[in-house]
Amino acid sequence: MSVEMVSLKNVGRESKIELLRALGYDADDKYVTKDGEPLIDKYVDEKVPVDKMLILPGSIVISDNPLSIAAYFEEYGDWD
Repeated sequence: MSVEMVSLKNVGRESKIELLRALGYDADDKYVTKDGEPLIDKYVDEKVPVDKMLILPGSIVISDNPLSIAAYFEEYGDWD
């Protein structure tokens, strides 16, 4: 599988929210939401801030927390 990485660092908040909506998510004032509730990063059991989110293959949204990233790769493997 070939994966292209694109940084969202310089993308405006409204554009990030539009992207989330296209993937079936949404956002409140601070956090990513799903079905009206804050999205909880399953790897660190914390809410995912819009400004600190990662969107990974499979439309999986997690926090950019290093523990979340490591746990994601442990579960799904690398992208080779």
